[in-house]
Amino acid sequence: MPDFRPTSLAGVIEVTARRHGDSRGFFSEVYNRSAWAAAGITANFVQDNHSFSREAGVLRGLHFQMPPSAQAKLVRVSRGAVFDVAVDIRRGSPNYGKWVGVELTAEKWNQLYIPEGFAHGFLTLVPDTEFLYKVTSDYAPEHDRTIRYDDPALGIEWPMASHRIIQSEKDRNAATLAETETGFVFHES
Repeated sequence: MPDFRPTSLAGVIEVTARRHGDSRGFFSEVYNRSAWAAAGITANFVQDNHSFSREAGVLRGLHFQMPPSAQAKLVRVSRGAVFDVAVDIRRGSPNYGKWVGVELTAEKWNQLYIPEGFAHGFLTLVPDTEFLYKVTSDYAPEHDRTIRYDDPALGIEWPMASHRIIQSEKDRNAATLAETETGFVFHES
């Protein structure tokens, strides 16, 4: 059974899968629906994505999809290392605009579960990083949104100087959270 560790943002969970190794290499079950359901995570993943970043300093995000195409994500690194961030974007949430950051590495073999209602981004810490993620809804460009990684109201403490950060044009032109309609409203559960 993996190790499930809640973060400072309710619903965002760091997960470390077990690795079983010998002289040939290793085997690891990185996701098992039954084990995850027993831990309270019942997301229905429908798509797997894999990204490769050639250089350290590549920042992708902060991304999310608005309802009705909202996505929960399960993210991990198979090679390299990232600083991974989730931001609560649910209007009315006691944690609205707050963020949590976790270093995900191939060596630690840890993952991060990010529920719907959170924006997500990651910064590569080393060259040749491979990042994998499962999502609960198909990509829907009409619902895809981006928030500025350096939004002063969020105050995310990225572990790299901004002049070293490499972004896509879409991410460079993103709006702040205050300027972005997220479509998410917090509801007590």
